[in-house]
Amino acid sequence: MAALFCRSYLFVQILLPLSLYHFSSGQTVYSVTEEVHKGTVVGNMAKDLNFNVREMESRMFQIVSGSNKKYFDVNLKTGELFVNERIDREDLCFGSQTCFLHLEAIAQNPLRLFSLSVNILDVNDNAPLFPYKTYDINITEHAFPGDRYPLPRASDADIGINSVKSYKLSPNEHFSLNIQSGGEQSISPQLVLQKALDREKQPVIKLVLTAVDGGKLPRYGTLDVIIDVIDVNDNTPSFSKEMYKVSVPENTAIGTPVIKLNASDMDAGVNGEIVYSLISHGKEKASDIFLVDPVTGEITVKGQLDREDSAAFELHAQAQDKGASPRSSHCKVLIEVLDVNDNAPVISITSLTGTVRENSNSGTAVGLIAIADNDIGKNGEISARVTESSPFILQPSYKNYYSLVVDGPLDRERVSQYNITITATDKGMPALSSNMGLTIHIVDVNDNAPRFSNTIMDFYVKENSPAGDIIATATAEDPDINENSQIIYSLIPGNGMESSLTSMVNINPASGEIYSKQSFNYEEVKSFQFQIQATDSGVPPLKSNSTVNVFILDENDNSPVILPPYSEPGSVNTENIPYSAEVGYFVAKIRAVDADSGYNALLSYHITEPKGTNLFRIGTSTGEIRTKRRMSDNDLKTHPLVITVSDNGESPLSATVSVEILVLENIDELQTSIRHVPIREEGFTDLNLYLLIAIVSVSVIFLLSLIGLIAAKCYRTDGSFSGYSAPVVTTHPDGSWSYSKSTQQYDVCFSSDTLKSDVVVFPSPFPPADTELISINEGDTFTRTQTLPSTGKVRTTFVVP
Repeated sequence: MAALFCRSYLFVQILLPLSLYHFSSGQTVYSVTEEVHKGTVVGNMAKDLNFNVREMESRMFQIVSGSNKKYFDVNLKTGELFVNERIDREDLCFGSQTCFLHLEAIAQNPLRLFSLSVNILDVNDNAPLFPYKTYDINITEHAFPGDRYPLPRASDADIGINSVKSYKLSPNEHFSLNIQSGGEQSISPQLVLQKALDREKQPVIKLVLTAVDGGKLPRYGTLDVIIDVIDVNDNTPSFSKEMYKVSVPENTAIGTPVIKLNASDMDAGVNGEIVYSLISHGKEKASDIFLVDPVTGEITVKGQLDREDSAAFELHAQAQDKGASPRSSHCKVLIEVLDVNDNAPVISITSLTGTVRENSNSGTAVGLIAIADNDIGKNGEISARVTESSPFILQPSYKNYYSLVVDGPLDRERVSQYNITITATDKGMPALSSNMGLTIHIVDVNDNAPRFSNTIMDFYVKENSPAGDIIATATAEDPDINENSQIIYSLIPGNGMESSLTSMVNINPASGEIYSKQSFNYEEVKSFQFQIQATDSGVPPLKSNSTVNVFILDENDNSPVILPPYSEPGSVNTENIPYSAEVGYFVAKIRAVDADSGYNALLSYHITEPKGTNLFRIGTSTGEIRTKRRMSDNDLKTHPLVITVSDNGESPLSATVSVEILVLENIDELQTSIRHVPIREEGFTDLNLYLLIAIVSVSVIFLLSLIGLIAAKCYRTDGSFSGYSAPVVTTHPDGSWSYSKSTQQYDVCFSSDTLKSDVVVFPSPFPPADTELISINEGDTFTRTQTLPSTGKVRTTFVVP
């Protein structure tokens, strides 16, 4: 707006010399209150300036001068002057009694300039305002009534009647308000003290000063006035009691609080700070025994109390403030010293052996104990005991003497020494006690025999192991000590092996190492049994026995043996098959046995020559030779085969046999070949011979077992063969037989097929779950399986007679 006014004014200056113009020397004045709404009409300029309304637009009538803000504008259609912006009189004319806005209006063609003024009228839109929110005043409690204290004045942006007109003070009993007025703007408030102050009753007084303006709707402003009452030393310290009484035990430790004095002073600051002290009256001993804390007033023990020396103390205490003119007060403190049980019993050893044999009887004296107490009366009466749970007790003897005696069984192997505590307690209140520790060693006697970890021990030895090898180490424990626990080992032959045992094994008497004296052959001796004895060196000596079972483990030292008919000397191992043989046609079966057992006797069959044959195959476990495919015209008529039988030992052994297979063109040739084969007489075949031998053998075994059973029953009366039973041979309706014993059972089952039989073996002490069913042919062989703890499963192959 100012820039527009300057441009217009410059335009007028240029035109003045060149053309005629009309200037109205009169000035129009309008009035409007502040804070009116926008659009409020102030007056009709067209009418007041005698200007044609219809020419306002054509002559571009406008307001060209005024403040930076365009507070007013003119309606060119009606000629009315209206409010265009919010008007705040305090922003335009702060503190001024009058407030005019001077405006310039201009019209063109011809140029005409009009001057007008707008008087801004005040409204009560501002409340009184104090320069502070809180005003603090310090007034001493000795101030006199009538003293005055000025207060801050409030200001009001409004003027005239709308400005601050009065003050008000919140009701109180100590102060009133005085208004000083020297004109319209010189109103100032003052506090007037009406009643003397007392800080001990009310140290702080809070007032509220309110300023009120003179508007129709008055506005208010407040000020918080805080009056701090300053203290003076007008109060003397005062003890809560004139005399304090307290009792303390004579064993009260140095530094222990006895009593706490309590004095108060109603003054504040240094006037109310109290210092405590003890006043001496020539009795220096009291000042050596007790001490008072100057700040807290707590009396504590400074020296050692002894009721026998001083039964009571009388102290005089003082409480004094720190004011400029100190004030003080006094009190008396009586302290009574109480007697306590301050002497504990004293334990002393008159005599003590320190050792006792473990076979000592109850009542055996171990030592003599003396116990004394320097106190008297109940404080000197004593009771004594052994506090731990032990086979020892204290028995009263003469006066204050006690005997320590055995009161229960002793066992050095369970407890070799006792650390006991003797406790002596008086009957004082509270009771005092003393402890003394004693160590009593138990002397060993030979009351324990050596003990083996197992009454039956099983050991395993490989066959062919060299003589002198350590089979096992037998260990016995003796809980005694020294010579009572020194063990000597020896052999005790059993089961009729007295003569042969000494040639088989021996034992180191000091270490218990059992070593072999010969090399064992599993095929001859599979196990043997003997006893070992452990004897200590006590007097008298004690001993115990353990049974040792030695099992011989098989080694792979026997090669497989091919069974007839292929193993017969000078026999021609020839087999014939027809040219029309189907796939899987049975050609022949190779049979072999191995004198070893377990995996060492587990045989497998292989065709080693010709290598890679694609016409024949052999069952690895059965030895059956069968065709792999049908014959063709390109195949040879003669097929020589080399069969290798190998066992399953760690270093496998094997045997070989040659079989020549001839391929015949037609059935007639095969029948002719069969007719030329010598036919065995059915009356007495090889299998029948084997069965006869087996039956005779079983009969002999049965008789021997029966004799052995009778002998065992007769011998069992002394317990030597209590762990064994006679063998039993059972014949089954299907022609099979079984041989059973307490340690072994063999079941031999022959089927009706004379060319193939099965043998089931259940060797004891190994469970039937470890037994395998092995198919054999013509009663030649059978196999048993044993599970040994050290080597696992071991198979044994037997030849049927």
